[in-house]
Amino acid sequence: MENLTPRRLVLLAAFGSAAVLAGALLFQAAGYAPCDLCILQRWPHLAAVLIGAAILVLRLPMVTALLGALAAATTGAIGVYHSGVERKIFEGPDSCTSNGVANLSVEDLLAQIEAAPLVRCDEIPWEMFGVTMANLNAIGSFVLAGIWLWAFVRARKSA
Repeated sequence: MENLTPRRLVLLAAFGSAAVLAGALLFQAAGYAPCDLCILQRWPHLAAVLIGAAILVLRLPMVTALLGALAAATTGAIGVYHSGVERKIFEGPDSCTSNGVANLSVEDLLAQIEAAPLVRCDEIPWEMFGVTMANLNAIGSFVLAGIWLWAFVRARKSA
């Protein structure tokens, strides 16, 4: 574990977010179109990659790793929300879910049909052993947030 310097931990965390992004793009290339929440989960991963690159290339102070942890935790939180939307625990955003048709007029129903997204956030396009892509993102992102925090703590101890 002594080999895991703060800079190596930053590299690991940034590489982890890059791998998640690459995996998402591979799933998309395989025909699994992303919903709005899927796209939203990608942005904090991109931020984490850029933060890691900035720390490693520009030699920013290691306190910047806290921003990487925040980015990873943010996408983890979105993943938890998305997981809940998929399982119908939470009501999802109107932009990518069907929140029911009860008490809708014919005009409102037609408007909802016309505005329906191509990919819905409240449907599970892929899962293995009951684990969805949103679940994987949430778990992986919180692990990455922990690695970012580990890098920060290691840097503080060695300073």
